[in-house]
Amino acid sequence: MEISLSVSRSTPKRHFEEFTIPLQKGMTVLDALIYAKENLDHSIAMRYSCRMAVCGSCGMKVNGRPMLACYTQISELKSNRIKVEPLDNCAIIRDLVTDFAEFFSHHKSVHPYLIRNDVKEQDNPVKEFLQKPEEVEKYLQYSYCIKCGLCYSACPTVAADKEFPGPQALAQAYRYIADSRDEGIQKRIDVIDTAHGIARCHFAGTCSSVCPKGIDPAQGIQLLRRYTLSLKR
Repeated sequence: MEISLSVSRSTPKRHFEEFTIPLQKGMTVLDALIYAKENLDHSIAMRYSCRMAVCGSCGMKVNGRPMLACYTQISELKSNRIKVEPLDNCAIIRDLVTDFAEFFSHHKSVHPYLIRNDVKEQDNPVKEFLQKPEEVEKYLQYSYCIKCGLCYSACPTVAADKEFPGPQALAQAYRYIADSRDEGIQKRIDVIDTAHGIARCHFAGTCSSVCPKGIDPAQGIQLLRRYTLSLKR
């Protein structure tokens, strides 16, 4: 059996090129792209690394939906026509490769690390920062984020407002605010509680539906909004 792989190309202008790929058992979309690059057109530009849904490098739109190419089995798509495109809401560098500078800028803006008032203690701890299981449970799922950008690509608010931090950054802000070891709440609130911040989210839920790790950014944003409002009472 064969499949038709339609790849978005960016030069000389954006268009699609069709490749016929021999289908093999267990083949993923990334496998098909690698076959096309190695055997049919060496100039196809794409980004990948781990091939096991850990690094998040191979995010792209597959048949119109943001997915990890290495994690997406062709058999699960139930079609012999596969269309791959670069992620939305990111500038295209070439073909399927997008610029994540803006995405990571938003991520860094929420201070995605533990902040302690006693910096000396944090840098030279004399004991463990112990946590109860129920304290870990509050933020655990959000620590699984691999920064693949699928939620950012799927977010309609990001498409309309580039200053909006996006679901990944907001969920990570909640991840640290919910961490009992952290003391940097106000620093993060100052970043997210703005005209282009958390209030812009209208909970479309697309971010949660595309996450390859089963994280629920929409829930994190809701919890974060509730927490932010509680500080104003």
